[in-house]
Amino acid sequence: YLVRLRPFAGLHRQLQGGRFDVADRLFFSVPHTYDMCAGVSPTEVKELTPEWYSDPSFLVNINGFDLGTRVNQKKVGDVELPPWADRSAEKFVRVMRDALESDVCSRMMPDWIDLIFGFKQRGSEARKAYNVFHHLTYYEPEDLSKLEDEGLRTETELHISDFGHCPAQLFLKPHPWKKPEAMAGAPTTHPCVLHH
Repeated sequence: YLVRLRPFAGLHRQLQGGRFDVADRLFFSVPHTYDMCAGVSPTEVKELTPEWYSDPSFLVNINGFDLGTRVNQKKVGDVELPPWADRSAEKFVRVMRDALESDVCSRMMPDWIDLIFGFKQRGSEARKAYNVFHHLTYYEPEDLSKLEDEGLRTETELHISDFGHCPAQLFLKPHPWKKPEAMAGAPTTHPCVLHH
């Protein structure tokens, strides 16, 4: 998602042999990415980064990078936003943050915690929740140090470097729910100011 920002653009180019990936594989549209993750592509697995809720600059090609042209002949530049954002990256991030802080999200957050950090991350509960990933994504640093086969260790490190890994499992039972009314009147802290 951060291909338009430094230093992430450089890391992306390094991964792609010194150039940006094929334009059609870059993050170019929020609606398209949502459709892909929501079911069009069963292999499309992505977590939203904190910038989706705090920093609109990741949606704008502020560095003027040449990100290429897609097969439909559209040049990749700023990220296409959903209609409700009125083409405003600032409004998009503000609405995303408001949604994240809503009572609905608060009620669903324990389910997400269970999938990412909890008892549904591994084993039979993960299989029941369709939350199983490539086996190399489950390696922890201490697991890597135990690998005696140097080739396998290098392959595993490269896979993790390129595609990421699952976080450590922190909880072995369902995460408790936060009572939304307990938060009523509590001040909300935003990580950045969105007025430019």
